Amino acid sequence: MEISDIVIRKLTLESKMKAIVSITFDHQFVVHDVKVVEGNNGLFIAMPSRRTPEGEYKDIVHPINSAFRDQISAQVLAKYKEAIDQLSQQVADIPSSDSI
Repeated sequence: MEISDIVIRKLTLESKMKAIVSITFDHQFVVHDVKVVEGNNGLFIAMPSRRTPEGEYKDIVHPINSAFRDQISAQVLAKYKEAIDQLSQQVADIPSSDSI
């Protein structure tokens, strides 16, 4: 299965949840609401989940094996870092009030 597109839907720098992402597989199947989260050991992805009546969160979709999870994670985090770099560049290109 190939990841054919990754779209950053929301980018947030102020909280532990850094981004919400949609991932398209093989140009045929999309998974929305994958989250990029800042944890104690760095960034990781969290699959879409639903709260059970008992208060637990269960993934709605998830990779079956760790190799595929690693592949998804690497590509999503690369796209996230690319989006952060673009945002940083846009902020750097804004003239300050001192230069106007």
